[in-house]
Formats: sequence, structure tokens, C-alpha cells
Amino acid sequence: MGKLALLHLLCGILGFWSVSVVKAEDDYKYFTWTATYGMASPLGVSQQVILINGQFPGPRLDLVTNNNVILNLINKLDEPLLLTWDGIKQRKNSWQDGVLGTNCPIPPNSNYTYKFQAKDQIGSYTYFPSTQLHRAVGGFGALNVYARSVIPVPYAKPDGDFSLLIGDWYKTSHKALQQILDSGKSLPFPDDLLINGQKQSTFNGDQGKTYMFRISNVGLKNTINFRIQGHKMKLVEVEGSHVIQNLYDSFDVHVGQSLSILVTLDQPPKDYYIVASTRFTTTVLTTTAVLHYTNSQTAVSGPVPAGPPDQFQWSLMQARTFRWNLTSNAARPNPQGSFHYGKITPSRTIVLANSAPLISGKQRYAVNSVSYVNPDTPLKLADHFNIPGVFSLNSIQTVPTAASPSLATSVLPASLHEFLEIVFQNNEDTVQSWHLDGYDFWVIGFGSGTWMQDSRKEYNLVDALTRHTTQVYPKSWTAIYVSLDNQGMWNLRSAIWDRQYLGQQVYLRVYNPTPSLANEYDIPTNALLCGKAVGRHP
Repeated sequence: MGKLALLHLLCGILGFWSVSVVKAEDDYKYFTWTATYGMASPLGVSQQVILINGQFPGPRLDLVTNNNVILNLINKLDEPLLLTWDGIKQRKNSWQDGVLGTNCPIPPNSNYTYKFQAKDQIGSYTYFPSTQLHRAVGGFGALNVYARSVIPVPYAKPDGDFSLLIGDWYKTSHKALQQILDSGKSLPFPDDLLINGQKQSTFNGDQGKTYMFRISNVGLKNTINFRIQGHKMKLVEVEGSHVIQNLYDSFDVHVGQSLSILVTLDQPPKDYYIVASTRFTTTVLTTTAVLHYTNSQTAVSGPVPAGPPDQFQWSLMQARTFRWNLTSNAARPNPQGSFHYGKITPSRTIVLANSAPLISGKQRYAVNSVSYVNPDTPLKLADHFNIPGVFSLNSIQTVPTAASPSLATSVLPASLHEFLEIVFQNNEDTVQSWHLDGYDFWVIGFGSGTWMQDSRKEYNLVDALTRHTTQVYPKSWTAIYVSLDNQGMWNLRSAIWDRQYLGQQVYLRVYNPTPSLANEYDIPTNALLCGKAVGRHP
């Protein structure tokens, strides 16, 4: 072959490779969102809410697996603001997690551009403000990640897709609610429940067709039961995991949790109640929406369908029926159960006990007797810039202690690629809800009383569900396994927002001493700097 022909061949190969590389890059999605105050009357009384692009709740963020998101958030509130992307793993990228341990809040009349990828995920998630009590008055919305066309999901494409944001609601402003907590008191009981920010809404469908309902509990405090009059609901996905597809009459959805169901409109054509009601509360709050058959001539009528027995045991037994579909594809074309979590021996066990102590005469919430306090400098920035005095790696014990309750900026040290057993011990009389940013985890066991090593006999080591938020029943424990494959500073918190605000949270520092872009991205060039990080150079 002549030199000229060889040169042409090499140029052709390089050209093909370059085109292939360009085409192989995942799609980018660009958004500009503006957060403002606005007035709404979700409970019939005009009150101030937080709008995103003029919408309450905020716009639905629809993505496809591996989409890259470039989202410019403009803060027009009178307070600093952050949005967190609840359930998005932020692979190698805790810089974009949107919580005070990783990000400086966006000042009023300023902006920040989030850059993250929905890497290897499919499912129903949410976003919401992580700052102050902003979540109590809006700023939240649905975040749905759809499968790429080359990845089959274990159900036929539904004829429609609805997102339902359910949650408890206060008529009181977020600033007044914050003042209650700052004064050392607990929040009062909520005023009511909302579905998609409303007391009344309608979802339309054709008889004989099947629709997906994506249900998320975006409230502050209460477990909510969800049901649809006269219709069975097929559970297909929970926070990114495809599950064994059982039929249910109703679901308990705990604070911060999401799930997806399929409903076939196989009943006589009329209108039916969609119902959400609080669980385990002395006063039961109930709100309804309408499932309207398009050929219906009959308005919704009759009593609202009753919820399940007001017993923790009923809820616990339902939770144990949520199982991983091991033969289903995940976001990548491999079975979900190909990683045999049950055959791995954890490197160590961490037991975290929640409590509700009074400290200096004020109500606080604690983990292993330590109530978390936000420093003026995000932990992630302090770690990156080696700023001393912001946090300590021995600020909290990995087992419950009899020590007097105290205030501290608690951080748990961990190593990249550790495989942890974490036990949430709840000695209180109320349901707890725990969330871990940056990960999903296997919920391997629920049990009553105090967890002991012998409790491992109750674990499901075959097809336990993976999710990002798990409940812990009163006077009970919940155990999880988590594979620490995502380097960064990650928030482990109560999803019950007043408990989080008053200290029921820690950060998990997943660390590798050798810097590598294979493990974690560099600090963003547009990173906001505050506290002791002011003046540093990203």
C-alpha cells in the first residue's frame, strides 16, 4: 500500500472515530428556572408560596437515562436558596448535591448553574428546596427519568403518565414555621393535605387503557396512604428499582419516598375518588382528587374509600412485600440482581439511633446523642481547601451512646469502596424516615425492639429492594446495606423536615486519599464560595 493510500486510510479511521465519539456523548438538556414568591390559595386562604417559573408546584423535570442537565437557577427570593435533586445519585459529583454540606446557598438576586447527569438511573424522583423551611411553601416538583429506547422495561408502555405530589400542608408561612422551630418548639399538626398543590384536581383516562401514576410524598411530617376507589394498583417501580409486580388496594408512602404504579381503567365508566390520607395520626387528614373516565356521565359520589387498619403491623407487612425484580433490566442492559449484595460481608456496622432531646431548654433532634449544626462553610469546600475547624471526623460515634446530648457538626468517615451495614434504631413512638444522598441502598430488614447481631437472621439477602429513603417503625429498627462506590460528602438525614432542620442528620465522607478524576470530578469553576472559603480559587 502506498504512503498516500495509507494516509487516506488513517484519516478515514480517525474521522470515523471522532464522529463516533461525538455521537456517543449523552444528550444535554438546558433549563433556566427562576424562583420567586407568589400568592396561591391551596386551602382557600391566600398565602405566599414559592414558584418555579411561575408554577406551583414547580415544572416537571423529564429526563432520559444518562441525560446531562445544565440548569441555571435564578434566586429572586429574599433569602438564600438551594434545590436538591432527591434520589439523583450525582455520580462522582457531590458538588451538585444542593445541600448546605456541599454547596453555598444562592444569594438573593443571584444565580447558580447546576451541572449533573442522571447516570444509569430510571425512575420517579423529586426536587425541592433544601434551605430553611422553604420546602413547606413550595419550590418542589417531580423529576422523572425515563429509560433509553434500547433498554426494555418490564411493562408495556402506558397510555398516559401522571405525577402526583402528595403531602401535608400548612397555612402558616415558612418564616413563621421556622420561628417556631428556632424558639425550641415542635411544629404543630398540619392543616391539611394537598395533591399537586391543590385540594381538588382531576386525572382523565380512557376506559380500557392503562396509566402510570408516579406518587411522591413531598410533605414535611406525615406518612400518607394512597388509594384509588374501585381500582387495583400494580406496583412496578420504587425509587429507581423495578419490583415484583404485585397488586395492591392502597400504599403507605412515607415522607420523602416515591413509587410508580400502573392502573388499568377496567371499571364501569364514571368518576372515582383518588384518596390520600394521613397515617398513624390521632386526627386523620384526607384529601381527594378525581379519576375521570372520558366517557363518564356520572360524577364521583358516595363515601370516600376507607384506608387500611391504623396499625404499624399492616404497614410493616406491606413493606416486606416490596421485592426487587431480579430478572428485569436496569438503566444498563444487565439484570438488576447481577450484583449479589447478600454474598458480601460488610466491612463494618454503623448503628444510628434517633432521639428528641432538649438541649439548653430547646427542642432538638439527634443522632447517637449528637444534634447536627450547619457550619458557615460547606463541609465539601472545607474538605477540598483543607480549611481547619469546620468539622471533625470524630464528632460522632458509630453506635448509640449514653452521652449527654450535644450540638456538633457531625461527619462519619468512610473509605471509597467500603460495603457498610447501617442500622437505624428508633426508640421513639413515631415513624422515622431516613434518606441518603448520592446512593441507593438495599433495605434488608425490618424488626421490632432493639437491633442485635442475632437480628441478622431476619434479613432478606436474596431480593431486597434498593431505594434512597426508608422508613423505621416505632420502637423498631431497619437495616440497610450500602456499597460506597461514590466518592464525596453525602447527606444522611431525616426526611421529616423539622427533624432534619433541628439536627437529625449527619454527613458521610466517602474518601480516597489519592485524587483521581476516575473517582470524583474537580470542583466546578462556577462554585459559589462562602464562609471560610471566601477568596479561595476553585
